[in-house]
Amino acid sequence: MTMQPWFADAKLGIFLHWGIYAVDGITESWSFYGGDVPYEKYMKQLDGFTAKNYDAEAWAGLFARAGARYAVLTAKHHDGVALWDTAQSDLSVASRTPAGRDLLAPYADALRRHDLKVGFYFSHLDWSHPDYPTLRHQDPERPWMADNPYTMPPEGKEDPEGWERFLAFHRGQLRELVTGYNPDLLWFDGQWERSERQWRMKELRDELLGMKQDMILNARMLGYGDYATPEQGVPITPPDGPWELCYTVNNSWGYRGFDRDHKSVGLLVRTFAETISAGGNLLLDVGPKEDGTITPEQTSRLEGLGAWIRRNAEAVYGTERGLPAGHHYGPSTLSKDRRTLYLHCLDAPRTFVTVRGLVNAVKRVSVLGTGEVLAHRTFGGFQHVPGVLSIDAPATADPHITVLAVELDGELELYRGAGHG
Repeated sequence: MTMQPWFADAKLGIFLHWGIYAVDGITESWSFYGGDVPYEKYMKQLDGFTAKNYDAEAWAGLFARAGARYAVLTAKHHDGVALWDTAQSDLSVASRTPAGRDLLAPYADALRRHDLKVGFYFSHLDWSHPDYPTLRHQDPERPWMADNPYTMPPEGKEDPEGWERFLAFHRGQLRELVTGYNPDLLWFDGQWERSERQWRMKELRDELLGMKQDMILNARMLGYGDYATPEQGVPITPPDGPWELCYTVNNSWGYRGFDRDHKSVGLLVRTFAETISAGGNLLLDVGPKEDGTITPEQTSRLEGLGAWIRRNAEAVYGTERGLPAGHHYGPSTLSKDRRTLYLHCLDAPRTFVTVRGLVNAVKRVSVLGTGEVLAHRTFGGFQHVPGVLSIDAPATADPHITVLAVELDGELELYRGAGHG
């Protein structure tokens, strides 16, 4: 595996769904696939995509203020429209829109100036390419895809030579991305319409890492990726190994002007804390407008999250998965040396905060952001069963989540038994 240490330490990434679908504010790609919008009308949006106010430096500065350590931009969604001047076809913003230029290079350059890692989203499938719907999935239990002409041909109408042409196109575009922009991460999607064998995923992984050995690949490689990517909700049981929750600021991935249902800063902070407590990263999505600007509502959410992260950076960066469920009523993180436990109090503590099953002695408890030192004591306990640590509530609370730093006398040790009796 090629998982790099920077990923687990990053904690927050910014996801950007930007493409021609922002012109009319409709669902990216799926709107024509499902028949909500005719394909010709969808592609007419090419004429309105200007990127006239696109300022990659402003994007990167905003992401840095949000506390992000990486970003992922949709280089190509399922509609097949590339955000760079691809030599593999003319379906790109450089060739077919008023934007008339490569949009990836400014993004990659600006991120690196702000010490952010560079990621690209890339759709394996391409519902605009004439050679894509030339094979049927090898699994007969997928009938829901069989009747859509963007996906696969009717039975008996397969064209293996056409599929070979598509794979050459697919590989050619990925070579352009890797050799042209040197990304740190490729975020794949659209793998489900073919089998691993049809995509030749192992071969693809070997080819990609042959070009850039330290590049990370997400899990949408049918067994050949590096980390899991659950969507839109913190998993009850976190995936094994590294993972990332992709999550929208409102209810849409791309820009949709009517979608005003933006999550509050408080909810985003809570989701972020729950995610990192379970050992994951949060990939928080925004949808720029067709001109390249990010709306004030989404900007304010990123800045609000960033302000909380700055107050509590010690409990974010350089930490790992916190306490198992049952020890503390809320998320927690643990320092890399396992000697400081960070309790994330979702509601303002009123009288006391407790931790159960803590074997260690506590040296000191303080409040991040204010430095207030809190009194603490342990109640109960019998023989090998530790008592309950009780920490006095702080005088002031954070407007979103108050974090208490509990300094231990050694590496964290927990009691996980059924008690004594």
